Amino acid sequence: MIDHCVPMTWETHPVTPDRFDDFADVINPNRRATHCWCLSHRIQPAEIEELGDGSREQAMRRLTEREHPPGVVTYRDGVPVGWCNIGPRSEIPRLVKSRLIRAVDDVPVWSIICVVVRSGHRRQGVTGRLIEGAVEFAASHGAPAVETYPVDPPGRMDLTMAFVGTRSMFENVGFEVVGQTDAVASKMPRLIMRRQLV
Repeated sequence: MIDHCVPMTWETHPVTPDRFDDFADVINPNRRATHCWCLSHRIQPAEIEELGDGSREQAMRRLTEREHPPGVVTYRDGVPVGWCNIGPRSEIPRLVKSRLIRAVDDVPVWSIICVVVRSGHRRQGVTGRLIEGAVEFAASHGAPAVETYPVDPPGRMDLTMAFVGTRSMFENVGFEVVGQTDAVASKMPRLIMRRQLV
């Protein structure tokens, strides 16, 4: 139960090696080897073998050591409650090679791949804080704009594909539609939304 009389503290930090367990607590609390480790857009299966000796968890740990960690974790009152996979589009191979989500121009955007709110913390205002924190992270590294590729569902989003986000979720924090992709999620077309930073 949240006491709404007590002001909450919010922080968002890049997933560096010392914050890996906080990231894992959000997306894979039981540390299941076959569960999602948010790698599919970042590296190919051969690189998982190379970086993590076949372990997806270890491969993700190695990605947190890079100059641009693979995303950010948002904390509410010190508890990790959200994860956003974000980075320069040029460093996300699946986007670079995609024929379905093509670049709309030459702006060196940063891209949000997924947004996850920890179980037990949904519908409590985490998403907006998480996206804002991700945008601030990108801005601190000189990103001129941040893009995302959500859907615009007529009602509640199918939870299996909820990680792509919704149009309204991003509009609420200043993103605008700049195009449409040829990709779909839950049989719905994915949009291209962008928030200009400079």
